[in-house]
Amino acid sequence: MPITRLRPIEHLTQVDKIENRLEEYFKEGHFKPGDFLPKEVDIAQALGVSRTAVREALSRFKTLGIIESKKNRGMMLTRPDVLGNMQRVMDPRLLDAETMREMFEMRLVIEIGLGHILFRRMTPDDIERLEEIADREQRSDDRIERLRLDVEFHAHLYRMSGNDTIIRFQNMLIPIFDIVDKVHATRTDITPPSHRATHRDLIEELRSGTPAGFRNKMESHLWYFLDKM
Repeated sequence: MPITRLRPIEHLTQVDKIENRLEEYFKEGHFKPGDFLPKEVDIAQALGVSRTAVREALSRFKTLGIIESKKNRGMMLTRPDVLGNMQRVMDPRLLDAETMREMFEMRLVIEIGLGHILFRRMTPDDIERLEEIADREQRSDDRIERLRLDVEFHAHLYRMSGNDTIIRFQNMLIPIFDIVDKVHATRTDITPPSHRATHRDLIEELRSGTPAGFRNKMESHLWYFLDKM
Protein backbone atom coordinates (compact mmCIF):
# COMPACT_ATOMS: atom_id res chain seq x y z
CA MET A 1 0.00 0.00 0.00
CA PRO A 2 1.48 3.43 -0.94
CA ILE A 3 2.46 5.66 1.94
CA THR A 4 0.27 8.43 0.51
CA ARG A 5 -2.73 6.47 1.81
CA LEU A 6 -1.70 7.38 5.36
CA ARG A 7 -3.91 10.15 6.70
CA PRO A 8 -2.20 12.94 8.63
CA ILE A 9 -2.89 13.20 12.34
CA GLU A 10 -5.40 15.94 13.06
CA HIS A 11 -4.39 18.63 15.55
CA LEU A 12 -7.74 20.12 16.48
CA THR A 13 -8.69 22.04 19.57
CA GLN A 14 -11.88 21.19 21.39
CA VAL A 15 -13.55 24.26 19.90
CA ASP A 16 -12.49 23.13 16.41
CA LYS A 17 -14.11 19.74 17.03
CA ILE A 18 -17.30 21.35 18.33
CA GLU A 19 -17.43 23.60 15.27
CA ASN A 20 -17.05 20.59 12.95
CA ARG A 21 -19.67 18.61 14.84
CA LEU A 22 -22.15 21.50 14.72
CA GLU A 23 -21.55 21.99 11.00
CA GLU A 24 -22.38 18.30 10.44
CA TYR A 25 -25.47 18.69 12.65
CA PHE A 26 -26.73 21.67 10.65
CA LYS A 27 -26.27 19.81 7.37
CA GLU A 28 -27.61 16.42 8.45
CA GLY A 29 -30.53 18.08 10.20
CA HIS A 30 -31.42 19.94 6.99
CA PHE A 31 -31.53 23.28 8.80
CA LYS A 32 -32.69 26.18 6.65
CA PRO A 33 -32.45 29.95 7.13
CA GLY A 34 -35.05 30.92 9.70
CA ASP A 35 -34.82 27.67 11.69
CA PHE A 36 -34.01 28.05 15.39
CA LEU A 37 -31.21 26.04 16.95
CA PRO A 38 -31.20 24.16 20.25
CA LYS A 39 -30.26 26.17 23.30
CA GLU A 40 -26.60 26.62 24.11
CA VAL A 41 -26.93 24.59 27.31
CA ASP A 42 -28.61 21.73 25.46
CA ILE A 43 -25.83 21.64 22.84
CA ALA A 44 -23.22 21.55 25.60
CA GLN A 45 -24.97 18.65 27.33
CA ALA A 46 -25.40 16.71 24.08
CA LEU A 47 -21.70 17.08 23.23
CA GLY A 48 -20.47 16.62 26.79
CA VAL A 49 -18.51 19.87 26.79
CA SER A 50 -18.65 23.21 28.57
CA ARG A 51 -20.98 26.02 27.58
CA THR A 52 -17.94 28.27 27.21
CA ALA A 53 -16.50 26.04 24.49
CA VAL A 54 -19.87 25.85 22.74
CA ARG A 55 -20.25 29.62 22.91
CA GLU A 56 -16.83 30.10 21.27
CA ALA A 57 -17.67 27.65 18.49
CA LEU A 58 -21.00 29.36 17.87
CA SER A 59 -19.27 32.75 17.75
CA ARG A 60 -17.34 31.51 14.71
CA PHE A 61 -20.60 30.80 12.89
CA LYS A 62 -21.84 34.25 13.88
CA THR A 63 -18.70 35.81 12.44
CA LEU A 64 -19.38 34.01 9.16
CA GLY A 65 -22.97 35.23 9.18
CA ILE A 66 -24.37 31.70 9.38
CA ILE A 67 -26.28 32.18 12.63
CA GLU A 68 -27.57 35.15 14.58
CA SER A 69 -29.06 35.67 18.04
CA LYS A 70 -32.64 36.85 18.44
CA LYS A 71 -33.50 38.55 21.70
CA ASN A 72 -35.60 36.30 23.93
CA ARG A 73 -35.88 33.75 21.12
CA GLY A 74 -32.46 32.13 20.83
CA MET A 75 -30.15 31.40 17.92
CA MET A 76 -31.40 31.19 14.37
CA LEU A 77 -29.80 29.96 11.18
CA THR A 78 -29.65 32.86 8.78
CA ARG A 79 -28.93 33.46 5.14
CA PRO A 80 -25.12 33.80 5.06
CA ASP A 81 -23.50 36.84 3.56
CA VAL A 82 -21.24 35.01 1.12
CA LEU A 83 -19.29 38.17 0.25
CA GLY A 84 -19.13 39.71 3.71
CA ASN A 85 -15.81 38.30 4.80
CA MET A 86 -14.27 38.85 1.38
CA GLN A 87 -15.31 42.48 1.49
CA ARG A 88 -13.31 43.06 4.67
CA VAL A 89 -10.02 42.27 2.94
CA MET A 90 -10.82 43.59 -0.55
CA ASP A 91 -8.44 46.51 -0.21
CA PRO A 92 -5.46 47.00 -2.55
CA ARG A 93 -3.37 47.91 0.50
CA LEU A 94 -3.93 44.42 1.92
CA LEU A 95 -3.55 42.38 -1.28
CA ASP A 96 -0.42 41.32 -3.08
CA ALA A 97 0.06 41.82 -6.81
CA GLU A 98 -0.79 38.22 -7.73
CA THR A 99 -4.08 38.29 -5.84
CA MET A 100 -5.03 41.62 -7.43
CA ARG A 101 -4.27 40.20 -10.88
CA GLU A 102 -6.46 37.16 -10.23
CA MET A 103 -9.31 39.27 -8.89
CA PHE A 104 -9.12 41.48 -11.97
CA GLU A 105 -9.23 38.42 -14.19
CA MET A 106 -12.46 37.48 -12.43
CA ARG A 107 -13.82 40.87 -13.43
CA LEU A 108 -12.96 40.20 -17.07
CA VAL A 109 -14.59 36.77 -17.02
CA ILE A 110 -17.79 38.20 -15.51
CA GLU A 111 -18.07 41.13 -17.90
CA ILE A 112 -17.39 39.08 -21.01
CA GLY A 113 -20.05 36.61 -19.89
CA LEU A 114 -22.71 39.17 -18.96
CA GLY A 115 -24.32 39.23 -22.39
CA HIS A 116 -27.04 36.60 -21.95
CA ILE A 117 -28.24 38.12 -18.67
CA LEU A 118 -28.24 41.66 -20.05
CA PHE A 119 -30.22 40.71 -23.13
CA ARG A 120 -32.86 39.13 -20.89
CA ARG A 121 -33.17 41.97 -18.39
CA MET A 122 -32.18 45.27 -19.99
CA THR A 123 -34.75 48.03 -20.47
CA PRO A 124 -34.91 51.05 -22.78
CA ASP A 125 -34.02 53.20 -19.76
CA ASP A 126 -30.83 51.18 -19.32
CA ILE A 127 -29.76 51.86 -22.92
CA GLU A 128 -30.56 55.54 -22.45
CA ARG A 129 -28.42 55.66 -19.31
CA LEU A 130 -25.48 54.00 -21.09
CA GLU A 131 -25.77 56.49 -23.95
CA GLU A 132 -25.75 59.38 -21.50
CA ILE A 133 -22.53 58.11 -19.90
CA ALA A 134 -20.92 57.52 -23.30
CA ASP A 135 -21.87 61.05 -24.42
CA ARG A 136 -20.27 62.62 -21.34
CA GLU A 137 -17.18 60.47 -21.79
CA GLN A 138 -16.83 61.51 -25.44
CA ARG A 139 -17.15 65.21 -24.61
CA SER A 140 -14.65 65.13 -21.75
CA ASP A 141 -11.02 66.11 -22.28
CA ASP A 142 -10.02 65.22 -18.73
CA ARG A 143 -8.31 61.81 -18.44
CA ILE A 144 -9.36 61.28 -14.80
CA GLU A 145 -12.95 62.16 -15.63
CA ARG A 146 -12.94 59.75 -18.56
CA LEU A 147 -11.64 56.99 -16.30
CA ARG A 148 -14.42 57.72 -13.81
CA LEU A 149 -17.03 57.57 -16.55
CA ASP A 150 -15.52 54.32 -17.83
CA VAL A 151 -16.02 52.80 -14.38
CA GLU A 152 -19.57 54.18 -14.25
CA PHE A 153 -20.39 52.67 -17.66
CA HIS A 154 -19.28 49.20 -16.58
CA ALA A 155 -20.93 49.61 -13.18
CA HIS A 156 -24.24 50.20 -14.92
CA LEU A 157 -23.80 47.01 -16.92
CA TYR A 158 -23.51 45.17 -13.61
CA ARG A 159 -26.63 46.90 -12.29
CA MET A 160 -28.50 45.90 -15.45
CA SER A 161 -27.85 42.25 -14.58
CA GLY A 162 -30.25 42.55 -11.63
CA ASN A 163 -28.03 40.11 -9.75
CA ASP A 164 -27.29 41.48 -6.28
CA THR A 165 -24.25 39.24 -5.78
CA ILE A 166 -22.69 40.34 -9.07
CA ILE A 167 -23.43 44.00 -8.25
CA ARG A 168 -21.87 43.73 -4.79
CA PHE A 169 -18.85 41.94 -6.18
CA GLN A 170 -18.31 44.72 -8.71
CA ASN A 171 -18.55 47.36 -5.98
CA MET A 172 -15.95 45.48 -3.95
CA LEU A 173 -13.59 45.38 -6.93
CA ILE A 174 -13.81 49.09 -7.79
CA PRO A 175 -10.64 50.03 -5.84
CA ILE A 176 -8.76 47.34 -7.80
CA PHE A 177 -10.33 48.55 -11.08
CA ASP A 178 -9.07 52.05 -10.33
CA ILE A 179 -5.48 50.96 -9.80
CA VAL A 180 -5.33 48.68 -12.85
CA ASP A 181 -7.09 51.25 -15.08
CA LYS A 182 -4.66 53.98 -14.06
CA VAL A 183 -1.63 51.75 -14.60
CA HIS A 184 -2.75 50.68 -18.07
CA ALA A 185 -3.74 54.22 -18.99
CA THR A 186 -0.10 55.26 -18.68
CA ARG A 187 1.44 52.27 -20.49
CA THR A 188 2.94 52.69 -23.94
CA ASP A 189 4.23 49.15 -24.55
CA ILE A 190 0.95 47.66 -25.81
CA THR A 191 -0.09 48.24 -29.41
CA PRO A 192 -3.87 48.55 -29.86
CA PRO A 193 -5.66 46.48 -32.50
CA SER A 194 -6.93 48.10 -35.68
CA HIS A 195 -10.37 48.43 -34.11
CA ARG A 196 -11.00 48.21 -30.41
CA ALA A 197 -14.70 48.07 -29.56
CA THR A 198 -15.85 51.24 -27.81
CA HIS A 199 -18.65 51.89 -25.37
CA ARG A 200 -20.70 53.03 -28.36
CA ASP A 201 -20.12 49.67 -30.04
CA LEU A 202 -21.25 47.85 -26.90
CA ILE A 203 -24.42 49.96 -26.74
CA GLU A 204 -25.21 49.29 -30.39
CA GLU A 205 -24.73 45.55 -29.86
CA LEU A 206 -27.12 45.64 -26.91
CA ARG A 207 -29.64 47.59 -28.95
CA SER A 208 -29.70 45.44 -32.08
CA GLY A 209 -27.18 42.61 -31.74
CA THR A 210 -26.85 39.26 -29.99
CA PRO A 211 -25.33 37.94 -26.74
CA ALA A 212 -22.54 36.31 -28.77
CA GLY A 213 -21.84 39.59 -30.54
CA PHE A 214 -21.76 41.42 -27.22
CA ARG A 215 -19.29 38.88 -25.87
CA ASN A 216 -16.98 39.42 -28.84
CA LYS A 217 -17.18 43.19 -28.58
CA MET A 218 -16.57 43.15 -24.84
CA GLU A 219 -13.50 40.99 -25.38
CA SER A 220 -12.29 43.48 -27.97
CA HIS A 221 -13.08 46.36 -25.62
CA LEU A 222 -10.94 44.85 -22.87
CA TRP A 223 -8.15 43.81 -25.26
CA TYR A 224 -5.30 45.49 -23.36
CA PHE A 225 -6.16 43.63 -20.15
CA LEU A 226 -6.70 40.28 -21.86
CA ASP A 227 -3.37 40.68 -23.67
CA LYS A 228 -1.57 40.50 -20.33
CA MET A 229 -3.48 37.50 -18.90
